[in-house]
Amino acid sequence: MSTTARQIHLASRPHGWPTLDTFRMVDVALPELTEGQVLVRNTVMSVDPYMRGRMNDVKSYTPPFQLDQPLEGGAVGEVIASRSAERAVGDMVLHGSGWRSHAVLDAAATRVVDTTLAPADAYLGALGMTGLTAYAGLTAVAGFAPGDTVFVSGAAGAVGSLVGQIARLLGAARVIGSAGSAAKVAHLLELGFDAAFDYHDGSVAEQLAAAAPDGIDVYFDNVGGEHLEAAIAVMNRGGRVAMCGAISMYNSTEPPAAPRNLAQAIGKELTLRGFIIGSYQHLAGEYAQRMGAWLAADEIHVDQTTVEGLDNAPEAFLALMRGENTGKMLVSLS
Repeated sequence: MSTTARQIHLASRPHGWPTLDTFRMVDVALPELTEGQVLVRNTVMSVDPYMRGRMNDVKSYTPPFQLDQPLEGGAVGEVIASRSAERAVGDMVLHGSGWRSHAVLDAAATRVVDTTLAPADAYLGALGMTGLTAYAGLTAVAGFAPGDTVFVSGAAGAVGSLVGQIARLLGAARVIGSAGSAAKVAHLLELGFDAAFDYHDGSVAEQLAAAAPDGIDVYFDNVGGEHLEAAIAVMNRGGRVAMCGAISMYNSTEPPAAPRNLAQAIGKELTLRGFIIGSYQHLAGEYAQRMGAWLAADEIHVDQTTVEGLDNAPEAFLALMRGENTGKMLVSLS
């Protein structure tokens, strides 16, 4: 049994874009287990855009990462020692103490997952927070209805790619996505999107208007900024925006210039609603049933980009920020 763990700490708070110097690898001694605790050897961890916000020392819906302390995030690992009657050695568990090789956790802070039904990484993606974010944002936050035209930004990412596919399965009239390369655009069309465009190819507003000649009813926003402005411009009356993320602004040191047309939300009677997935856990059971059925019927394609080794987790995060991933960005520790 391991008595030490390798952890990635926050070495400094970035101003603008993080760099490799933002992170530091540290070896630490593991504490002895107390009653009700388990020792988990992590096998796979997630890196996600929201983690950039936690690197800033600002008040938000979740506490900031602390300097010279390990970062946190979703991970799945194997229980290798237990002082809990609820968790046995060999159990595979989902928890929030990623960015480290091993974690000592209260058993109550873990959830057993069945890796005979789905691989461990699925519980960080389609069967985890990522998938629930896509489903809840589309159905509960944006109030999707069959026949809606849906636009998704960051559509080749982990959440966006699922939003588009779920919208199609639930009866969308048209699904449109934006992405950052020609290859990603081609992939979105393979996933069943009706139209897609590369936002580098010109005005987002003009490309979206061309892709949605009859307007859009729902915008699932992962990007913010120019994309949000473009969506407002082409939204139909009564349109709804689920504001999930604003990755275009996460590393900016200047105030955003867009959206400059927010006043259109008045006359169009638009709804712009931000959300965090912690407020929608009541939908987890419903979502698990639906996604399980879609996966079993091979109706959903799940993309992921996997980087090998804890040492490479910082670079995986930076690559995510640069948009180099397709689907979920994961780090394999096994």
